[in-house]
Parts: sequence; C-alpha cells; structure tokens
Amino acid sequence: MKNSTQTSLRFDPELYARVERFAASQQRTIADVVRSACEQYLLGQKLLHDSDIRLRRVCEYGQLALDAIIQENHPEFREGILLELNSRMERFHGAR
Repeated sequence: MKNSTQTSLRFDPELYARVERFAASQQRTIADVVRSACEQYLLGQKLLHDSDIRLRRVCEYGQLALDAIIQENHPEFREGILLELNSRMERFHGAR
C-alpha cells in the first residue's frame, strides 16, 4: 500500500483466534480483515450519525408544525399542553 502507516495492535487471545480463523476462511490476511473491519465500523458510525441528524430534524419539524396548528386552530389548549409537557419532562426524564 502506497503511503500507508504501520502500527501494532494487541488482541485478546480469543479475539485474535477468531480473526485468524475468519481471515483464513476468506483467504485474506489478518491485516486486511482488520483494515476492512475498521472501514466498516467507521462507515457505520457515519451512517448512525447521519440517521440521528435526520431523526432530530424530523422531530423538530413535527413539533414546529404541530405547534403552528395548535396556535392557529386551538390556542386555548397551548398553555395546558406546555404545562403537561413540562410535567412529563420532569417526571420521565428528570428535566425541567
């Protein structure tokens, strides 16, 4: 590999044996398996992060839309809803 960095890793003996068996079954080197595992892990972390951001955006949008609907169509319920929200946040989440 051009411009690669070499490093040493320590494995628990059981994990090393599992990686060694897997590499042999795939006819790959242990280094190749570890590199591939790192790539997959980092890709998975990025996908989880992107998914988390999307979920937060969807939740915020839903909250804003619902608040706009309540303010426009049922403003008399808004204060009661906010009081109940604060009560539930404290009761279920320890937040005020």
